[in-house]
Order: sequence, then structure tokens, then C-alpha cells
Amino acid sequence: MTLKPEPTAPFPSVQYALRVLETVSAHGNGVTDTQISRETGLSLGHLTSLLLMLRREGYVEQITDGAYVIGSSLLLLGSGTARRQALETRLQQLLTQLRDSVGAAVYISRYVDGEIRVTQYADGPHTPAVNEWVDFRSSAHASAVGKCLLAQLDRNGRRDHLSRHKTARLTSRTITSERVLFSKLDSQPATAPVLDLQEYAVGTVCAAVPLTAGSSAGCLALSLPIEDAHRLRTAADTLNRRAAPVLLSLAL
Repeated sequence: MTLKPEPTAPFPSVQYALRVLETVSAHGNGVTDTQISRETGLSLGHLTSLLLMLRREGYVEQITDGAYVIGSSLLLLGSGTARRQALETRLQQLLTQLRDSVGAAVYISRYVDGEIRVTQYADGPHTPAVNEWVDFRSSAHASAVGKCLLAQLDRNGRRDHLSRHKTARLTSRTITSERVLFSKLDSQPATAPVLDLQEYAVGTVCAAVPLTAGSSAGCLALSLPIEDAHRLRTAADTLNRRAAPVLLSLAL
């Protein structure tokens, strides 16, 4: 649809903003400002100001290649099932982009009602997901996801979890001592990724960064096969730097 500007309408007008949002929404994988200009009929000069305002208000976001996608504020205008579906779809798109950016399977996990839940993930033929050979709910002491979530709980919360899910030895690297585990969690820098170096599964390394909002605990994680372990810290830093601020408002 080509927008025909009305000479008497102030800029930026609601009419223009809606046309831009319609165009961005129609391109789920992102659309450039040049393409938006072509489809709406707005000049790049006017469009730049409008996109800046829409970004500031959270209605659009700019991804790593400079393209625009719909933002969290627009998604949150909905309610009920439609809102949940929109959030899940948007999150899946972001996870897929992040998977390709870090070259690893990525996961969103939350601590809900005393249990660990991996709510969404993105993997692929060249970025396989970790083999869940032991239920993630029972392996918080060993996995990067679990340790990252436990680190966000107080000591009573941790003890409650471990009273229900015992610290079994999953590999030769698994920490089974509650005292040692709590000490490591307490010494974990808040801004540093939590690592799992074959503690959950032989042949797999993982990293997780916290996604917290108030009392809600969540995390964003990645996994790599052991042959790619040399990329773990770089990938984890990328995960921490690029993804957490964008996903925080959507994931929790």
C-alpha cells in the first residue's frame, strides 16, 4: 500500500505511523527503511524521524543488520490468547536470529512454581539442542540453566528446590555438595555468564545469562558440542551483550 500524504496533516501523523507499523508487521523477518519508504510512499527524510519516534516508544526495534521489526510495545497492546501467541511468535523470531548470530542452540527458561521450565528454544541442523537425558527440573545443580536460576533464588529457595531434586552425579564434573554449589553460586559475578563445562552431559558445554524482573527469575542460555568449546565464552558474551536487553521485556 502506498501512502498519499495529506498536505494539511501534521507530521508525524497517526496515519503515517499506522502505515509504517502495518508495513513492518508484514515483514516478519525485518524490513529496511528503504523498503518501508517504497511501500508507504514516505520520503526517507520524513521516515527517519518517524522511525526514531517509534523506536523510542518501543513500537519498532532495529535488529543487527539494520532492518526493523515490530517492538514489544506493539505486541503488548493485545490481550489474552492473541497477546500470548504474538509474544511467543516474536520471541521465536528473536531466538532464531540469536541462534544464527552466536552459532549455537539458544533457550529461554523460567523458574515457575518451584520448577525449572525451558519455555522456548531455537536449534537447527548445525546448532543441535542439548540432549535432555536427565529432566532439566531434576538437574539444576549441573546445568547452566539450572545454576543461573538457582543463583537468582535466596538460600531458602535453593534449599527448597534441592530438597525436592537431589544433587545426583551426572558426570565426573558434576558438583553434588550443596555447600560447594552454594559457594559457587554466591561467588558468581552478577554480570558474568554461568557456565556448564560437561557437568550436565559429557560432550556438551553451556552458558546462561539471567533475565530477571522483580521477583521473577529467568535466563537465556546456549549450548555447544564439546568440539566447539573454544567458542563458548565469546558466544556467551554475545548472548549477554546483545540479547538480554531485547528479550527481557518479552520473556518475563
